[in-house]
Amino acid sequence: MTKQRLAILGSTGSIGTQALEIVRQHPEIFEVVALSANRNVDLLIEQINEFKPEFGLICKESLFGTLKNGVQTNTQLFAGVNELISLVFLPNVDTVMNCLVGFAGFLPTLEAIKQGKKIALANKESLVVGGEIIFEALKNSPSELIPIDSEHSAMLQCLVGEPKDTIEKIVITASGGPFRDFSPEQMKSVTKAQALNHPNWEMGAKITIDSSTMMNKGLEIIEAHWLFDIPVEKIEPVIHPQSIIHSIVTFTDGSSKAQLGPPDMKVPIIYALTYPNRLPLKTPRMDWSKAHELTFEPVDYERFPCVKLAMDSIESGGVAPAVLNAANEVAVQRFLNEEIGYIDIPKIVEKSLDKISSQHTLNVELLKEIDKETRAFASGIK
Repeated sequence: MTKQRLAILGSTGSIGTQALEIVRQHPEIFEVVALSANRNVDLLIEQINEFKPEFGLICKESLFGTLKNGVQTNTQLFAGVNELISLVFLPNVDTVMNCLVGFAGFLPTLEAIKQGKKIALANKESLVVGGEIIFEALKNSPSELIPIDSEHSAMLQCLVGEPKDTIEKIVITASGGPFRDFSPEQMKSVTKAQALNHPNWEMGAKITIDSSTMMNKGLEIIEAHWLFDIPVEKIEPVIHPQSIIHSIVTFTDGSSKAQLGPPDMKVPIIYALTYPNRLPLKTPRMDWSKAHELTFEPVDYERFPCVKLAMDSIESGGVAPAVLNAANEVAVQRFLNEEIGYIDIPKIVEKSLDKISSQHTLNVELLKEIDKETRAFASGIK
């Protein structure tokens, strides 16, 4: 297997740190060329000193002095979120691993496509906000865009070798989070600590809250729509509390394929980096000699309105998914800041979707304007 030279955007987050664990297991396959972090400067310093990349970037400019003082290698250091794009342009980078959170990840993904890079994509907002633009850009680029989300990795693995016109339905699974058995009345009093306590996965705060509201699943449905060019009506979310089956594809002859495994993000990470090949990975295995309970149930859209809001936004098209994403980011942060209640998150998203729209042709500048307008509106909703 040819050695891959990596730029990891967001290397100090959950996905980025797990990716570096894989690099440690396979130094003969992966070389780290560039690392970036938003504000976790101490961990970034550790990573740079260990992996000795050519380039290092801290997005929060006030931390540049700390970074410079802590790095003991010959790494070229930069500061500022605008410099993220410069890492994408590096000629000695083969694969851009986009682990950024939120709309900040969109432009690096788009520019990586234009540069013909391979992209291992953990930033679902790239496709949620600008899926239409990215879908068109991929048509004119040799770039490969491989998903890191466990659900989309599962879909990809099930679809290898299968003609697209044989897909009848994609079933995307969700754990249901910590509140799948809560009544609407109980939802009203959900606390920040409860919402951050996911039963199966260890993730960052924003994604953990999205998982609890199931907005994460709504965003993943939009992502699947663009990744596999599948109509939303052919994508069905179901609750699967054990998080063992990550997605199922049903074909026109009635057969189904599923990808299974213990909840471990290193599996989709290494698959994205090595696709269509596989590398050995030291990770937990399923013991199929033991009894396992695998259960499924439908999604209750009244209890989890965020899923339906996301599905409706892609049906509306245009800027609606961008409004959905920006409003949700603001609402989640306001909840984490304890400014609003848990059930206010979908209310803010719905009000934003009702208020903000545009008849203009979709382009990058319009998305930036809509994102800014939506954030301002969602921040002011009482």
